[in-house]
Amino acid sequence: MNALRLHPASIATMVVASLAALASGLVPWFTAATDQAAQQTAQTGALIGVIVIIPALMVTVLAQLTEGGIDAKTLAFLGLLSALIAAIRPLGAGVGGVETVFFLLILGGRAFGAGFGFALGGISLLASALLTGGVGPWLGLQMACSAWIAAGAGLLPKRLRGRAEVALLAAYGVVASFLFGAIMNLWFWPMLAGSGTVASGLGFVPGDSPGANLRRFLGFTLVTSTASWDAVRAVTCAACLVAFGAPILRLLRRAGARAAFGTAAPAAGPAYSSVPVSAAVPVSVAVSSSPSAGGDTSVGLGVGVGVDLGRSRRISAAERQPSTG
Repeated sequence: MNALRLHPASIATMVVASLAALASGLVPWFTAATDQAAQQTAQTGALIGVIVIIPALMVTVLAQLTEGGIDAKTLAFLGLLSALIAAIRPLGAGVGGVETVFFLLILGGRAFGAGFGFALGGISLLASALLTGGVGPWLGLQMACSAWIAAGAGLLPKRLRGRAEVALLAAYGVVASFLFGAIMNLWFWPMLAGSGTVASGLGFVPGDSPGANLRRFLGFTLVTSTASWDAVRAVTCAACLVAFGAPILRLLRRAGARAAFGTAAPAAGPAYSSVPVSAAVPVSVAVSSSPSAGGDTSVGLGVGVGVDLGRSRRISAAERQPSTG
């Protein structure tokens, strides 16, 4: 089910938002020449990423409204799920690596498609940040990563159902959890330039080639997050998908089927239903004779009219036979 149909304008804004988020973490790799410049560029790029991705996400939803890719029912359901995720996220919010909303993002994108998932991931993380005071230079990448995770779930093979589908989503959740941790390291890793991480071979070196910095970045991610925070996040996400994935998917799909996303509401009908009446009106004539007391014969003429009302029974001439006299 694709609750949110993508059109060229919305696809363009999604691409712009994604590129802005990635650029916010990668700009220091290509522009910074000193440790101080790397730190300043990283902070500025992260803030620019937040400034760009939030309006781009809003424009994506507005573009869907103007192009007919999203209707009022879909928009209301998007708001409901986003509010639910924002309310649940403080239960974990990444503390110790535990993330309580990734499995809901994956299930939402799986049930309603990639376009809906992209909007759900970005809006829910923005609402969560505003609710918990988590607005900062990391927000742009958080919103983008969450949008990618939910959208990616909507692009997985559609034919799988049952246990195979849950297993696929759990495996996807593990991979997405590790990628989320690695991408989130982009926004602050250049700020460590000049610190002790450089001596250990895991820090950002301004002016070095992107390939050399990439090797150090992968080592830094492996040591500081992959084996700890990201592993806990992956286990949490997979366990929630295995435990709750099947019933929540059924619930979401049933709700989507009843809401009939993307279809207009039926027009109000008349107060009384019309019953088809056949064009032919059968008329039957019956003639009967009976002797009178004087020996004369009186003739009775009966006319029966039957109107076919579909399930109604024809009225025969015999049933409408008048009395003789």
